[in-house]
Formats: sequence, structure tokens, C-alpha cells
Amino acid sequence: MIAEQTKGHLAMLLFSALVAGSFSLGGMVANEIAPLALNAVRFVIAAIAVGTVALLTTGIPRSAFVAPWRYLLLGGLFVIYFVLMFEGLKTSAPVRSAAVFTLVPAMAGVFAWFLLRQRTTPRMLLALAIGGAGALWVIFRADLAALLAFDVGRGEVIFFFGCIAHAVYTPLVRRLNRGETAVVFSFGVLVAGSLWLGLVGAADIRATEWSTLRPMVWITILYVALGASAITFVLVQFATLRLPSAKVMAYTYLVPSWVILWETAFGNSLPPLLVLAGVGLTVLALLLLLRDDDIPAVAVPDK
Repeated sequence: MIAEQTKGHLAMLLFSALVAGSFSLGGMVANEIAPLALNAVRFVIAAIAVGTVALLTTGIPRSAFVAPWRYLLLGGLFVIYFVLMFEGLKTSAPVRSAAVFTLVPAMAGVFAWFLLRQRTTPRMLLALAIGGAGALWVIFRADLAALLAFDVGRGEVIFFFGCIAHAVYTPLVRRLNRGETAVVFSFGVLVAGSLWLGLVGAADIRATEWSTLRPMVWITILYVALGASAITFVLVQFATLRLPSAKVMAYTYLVPSWVILWETAFGNSLPPLLVLAGVGLTVLALLLLLRDDDIPAVAVPDK
């Protein structure tokens, strides 16, 4: 049988590939639809998909609805992340946005210490530092002068605040989960996120000319709803219950590499060689984190 921690690693490997696609597709349509409107539709579709899976598999017990504020809090955090991601992609290249995303592990490690008192080993600290350096190298386009002047793009700054919300979300999943399965817990978060977007994004939803959107916009909505929301939500919940928060988010270090593959598949040119060196550092950080086995295995609810 596959060990529980190994299952968590495999889940996050798939997570990183699926998330990368949302950066490339999102960059293609970010200026064609309001982020609040796009995410409102994607959250509803994802909630329906995950809710259906939950009903057909584990079911949705009444106990899952205890303390619904948990879902409202987590759903709100993920809404902030996704909306700011698409807002940032209006002016930021997908690879640079993906590099910003790789700052999440370090931030998640900090929040995990405050919320869960999860310790971080020296090897993990080294890996997070290397990954952060690689991310900054990509964000500042391998330009030392831009780095020293802190010349960062508006889109990257916007998305950075979304990544803070994501970093808080990860340890909170473990803190607030009361034994619900990954699918059921994800359903609750998605429903709550849909409610938040329906309230906050009502004006943008009404103002959107849905019938005139080009096919690529709808393809992106369906992809981010099913591939980068429904599936990845479950994968993150699944992995978070089996791995430390910093290790779960360590897989974000693979996202820039996946984005480069996505961009190449769409016919776009590769980043300059110096920028690719920064991506290489993020991959090195991931390998260091995966070799860190000093943290005890995580107990998984018997479901």
C-alpha cells in the first residue's frame, strides 16, 4: 500500500501542474472579464462538481455543517487569493506571477508556527531561502538593478497580497478541520466562497456581457473551475492532513516550471536563460524540502 505521506506528495505534484495552467490561461483572458465575475462562476461550478462527488462517495453528514463560520473564513481567504490573482495577471506575465506564488511556502511556514506551532527544521529554512531567492530573481526579471531599486510590477504586488491570503489558508485548514473528509470540507469552502463572490461581485456579474465572451474565456472559466478549483481544492485538503503546511506549499516551487511548459505548448517563447536560473533555484528548493524527513508523520482522520 502507498504510505499516507506519499499520497500527500502525489496529490501536490498534480496540484502544481493544474495550478500552473490557470496562470497561462488566466493571462490570456484576464483583461476580457472582471475577476469577480469570472471567479463567481468558477466557484459555483466547482461547488456543484465537488458537492456531487461528495454525495456520490462519502456523503455530506450533518456534522459537517457545525460551525459554518469556518467555511466562511476559509472561503473568504481563497476568494481574495483568486480574485487578486486574476487582477494581477492583467499586467503581469504568467511566469512572474507564478514566481510570486512560490513565496507562499515561506509565508505558510510562518503562519503554521503561529497557528499550529509546527516547527521548521534547518534544512527547510535553507530550502525556503533558496526558493525565495529564486522567486525574487524571476520576479525582478534577472535584473540586479531592478532588484536593488525594488522595481516590481503592479501586477506582482497585487498578487502578492493574494498569496498572503493563501499562506494563511493552508495551516488554517488543519486548525479548523474537525474530521471532515477532504471532499466535504472543500465543498463547504467552495459554497462559502460562492456566497462571498455573489455578494461582493454582484455589480460585475450583472455588468458582464456573458453572451459575447469568446470561447477561450469560457474554456478558461471551465478549466479554473474544475481543474484549478474543484480538483486542487480537494488535493490541498487531502495533502494538508498528511503533510506539514510548509511541505504542502513547497510544491508551489514547481509551478513556474510547469508554467513554462504551458507557455511553450501555447507557442510562446521561453524566458531568458538568466530568468530560467531563478526557476532552477525553486526546483532545488523543492528537492531539499522533499528530502527533509525529520518531521513526524501526520495523523489522518479515520474516514
